[in-house]
Amino acid sequence: MFRSLATAASGMEAQQTKLDVTANNIANVSTNGFKKGRAEFADLMYQELRPGGAPTGNGATAPTATEVGLGTRLVATSRSLGQGELHQTGGPLDVAVEGQGYLPVTLANGETGYTRNGALHMSAEGRLVTSDGFPIAGEITIPPEAQSVTIAVDGTVSAKVPGDTQAVELGQIQIATFANPGGLAAQGGTLFRETTASGTAVLGAPGEGGAGTLRQGMLEVSNVNVVQEMIDLISGQRAYEINSRVVRAADEMLGQTAQLR
Repeated sequence: MFRSLATAASGMEAQQTKLDVTANNIANVSTNGFKKGRAEFADLMYQELRPGGAPTGNGATAPTATEVGLGTRLVATSRSLGQGELHQTGGPLDVAVEGQGYLPVTLANGETGYTRNGALHMSAEGRLVTSDGFPIAGEITIPPEAQSVTIAVDGTVSAKVPGDTQAVELGQIQIATFANPGGLAAQGGTLFRETTASGTAVLGAPGEGGAGTLRQGMLEVSNVNVVQEMIDLISGQRAYEINSRVVRAADEMLGQTAQLR
């Protein structure tokens, strides 16, 4: 009887974790470059009451084992890396990565972070930075007198400055790709950190070596599907409720057993 209590409790905990992940997805439905998460579960070990092939006492053997499962557990929270929709913004410094790869940025501690959020801005020094002020790797500086900025699909940044008939090339935005992008560690602020699971970042020009290309004046929005998240929310709520009923039923059966004379 106590086995069913523990099993149902593990189910309730699993559904609570699923709800936490779903809530985070819904909260970030408007976050540019956000990738939805998914909780993954696995069944726990089984208590074998009788092995398969054991004698049944009448000269025959059991064709199957008698096993009782002990519940479930969280094994991973994976990230859906599907391409989000590209929305036209018209912002000259907005760039969307179409395809695989991340924009490398230099963090405050000198380390490199990676993001899919291409809402870029220009700092007081003329450097291309993220909304949090982290500069895009590559040391690209835009002259203060620049009249227009162009970001090509291959990441080449050019600016039209007074006195020059041709646009001046300022540098090239690179794209970082990983052998296992699902292994990147989320840091918040739509930033990711390289891990041993993701593999070492491979930097290259957009459009080369499997890396995606850049689209100026566009942003990649979250790949969260609100309708699907609402379905997951309802199913998780119902599963939690059913597990709680198992706990209640086991408790009532334990109470009836305790009243036996």
